[in-house]
Amino acid sequence: MRPLEQRTDGADGALAACVLSLLEVEWDGSPGDAPLTRWQEWLAARNLRAVVPAELPGSGFWIAAVERDGAPHHVVMFGAPPDVVHDPAGDGAALSAPQAALVLAPLDPALAAGALPGASRTAGTVEGLYIAPAAEAPCEAVETAEAVVGRGLRGDRYFEGRGTFGSPGDAGHELTLIEAEALEALAAESGIALAPGDARRNVVTRGVDLNALAGRRFAIGEVEIVGRRWCEPCAVLQRLTTPGVLRGLVHRGGLRADILGGGTIARGDAVRPL
Repeated sequence: MRPLEQRTDGADGALAACVLSLLEVEWDGSPGDAPLTRWQEWLAARNLRAVVPAELPGSGFWIAAVERDGAPHHVVMFGAPPDVVHDPAGDGAALSAPQAALVLAPLDPALAAGALPGASRTAGTVEGLYIAPAAEAPCEAVETAEAVVGRGLRGDRYFEGRGTFGSPGDAGHELTLIEAEALEALAAESGIALAPGDARRNVVTRGVDLNALAGRRFAIGEVEIVGRRWCEPCAVLQRLTTPGVLRGLVHRGGLRADILGGGTIARGDAVRPL
């Protein structure tokens, strides 16, 4: 652990400092003093999620919800029995006994957690571009689409806030991508021929490792993008397509991303890291 002091007062500031201390990551590129929902998205790019255990942990590192001067606060605990090993406030004020816990748990225990995945293929091209006017409506192929910061692709269901997932302010719902190679592998391994539009992602790429772009900035043509987390398959996608799609696309369902600099995306555009 590399202790960091909190930058702002309050429970959110302390929680942010605890998470970064455990992962030994600096403030740059993190959600900062955002609430836990935003941190969950950031953690997902690192194969992690903050979970509340049924009882207080008896060993290892964990984050305790305590009170400090009568106000909510967070500290890092360790040991069996545990005690405080880092208080982000750093002033030695009295703390209450732990009232609840948060543990950083891997989403997939077979994969490395805590760090961003390394990139094996960092550049590629846009092979297909799709929008759907409403939730669960068929995706339509287009040659170009306008990418708008904070909204998504003009004409798509998420641009108008009519998508199946996400709430106002949630990250990672402006743009979705999937690799053409993932769809080809799905067909080769399981016999499921899923058409690019049926994958329900906005952008189909070729030649780029999308998983490695989670948590990183990249460009599609003139548009600047930030990858938020893997766009794992779900029960909704399987219901709209065919049985076996969910299992067949685990860890290769694509990428959820947001738009940092708007412009036009077109078929054939280059996808490149920034």
